[in-house]
Amino acid sequence: MLKLPSSWQTDWQFEDFFKVLESLEGEVFREKDGRRTFRYSLEGKSCFIKMHRGVGWRNIFKALFRLRLPVLSAKNEWMAIERLTGLGVDTMKLVGYGIRGCNPARLRSFVITEDLSHTISLEDYCRQWKNVPPPPRLKRALIKKVAGISRVLHENGINHRDYYICHFLLDVSTAVDTFEKPPPLYLIDLHRVQVRKRLPRRWRVKDIAGLYFSSMGLGLTQRDLLRFIREYRPKSLRRSLEEDRLFWKSVRKKGMAGHREFVRKYPHAAEDVPREEIERAAQ
Repeated sequence: MLKLPSSWQTDWQFEDFFKVLESLEGEVFREKDGRRTFRYSLEGKSCFIKMHRGVGWRNIFKALFRLRLPVLSAKNEWMAIERLTGLGVDTMKLVGYGIRGCNPARLRSFVITEDLSHTISLEDYCRQWKNVPPPPRLKRALIKKVAGISRVLHENGINHRDYYICHFLLDVSTAVDTFEKPPPLYLIDLHRVQVRKRLPRRWRVKDIAGLYFSSMGLGLTQRDLLRFIREYRPKSLRRSLEEDRLFWKSVRKKGMAGHREFVRKYPHAAEDVPREEIERAAQ
């Protein structure tokens, strides 16, 4: 299975595409556990190339032992991108992908996406909200946008598994606080996404609890949380609070557990603690 930009198919038609990709050089953002992510200029456009070299049997058994499905290749990510795009959810734009091999521990694969320039993570954009509240209209619009994306994902059997506000990228190519309609909000980091016919309740809870946990320092009010609830569930707020009481109770319980674990590990809770460590604490 292979999809490449037309120019590469012409230039590399007699080459081993995987070997060529392995030889490319660029700004490396991640190189760990058989994965390498780097930025590369393709046909005058900045792109990200993610190479998977195989996770190995040890990591597969480790994931299974922890009752987690292992991510074996980049295929999961490009299929998630195609699925989300088909649902109208803004995400990364596919440029190319490929996979080779039969041994699940040694699959070689890659996915190429366009660089989402002129964007900022929602975490960074909202970091000062607690001390410098944003315009009410802007905050309401962003809450509605995130809740709407969450609803579309979950109603279509999709769960993210790393659902934190740092994985939403806000388009800031124009003045965000003066927009007539919400600017694009791209959902990224899709390599662990799962797709089912119907999403079990526990995965809904995990995703929404991740949002709750990662937004605790933004100074959101009770009204803000109720606004999210009303947008996430296609029913009146009263009905949602009555009929889904146990669901929202579970979300709060899991979100608070993640927060307590983070505070236990990082008692000073400094603002500059790497987000990767916060995510690990919440899982």
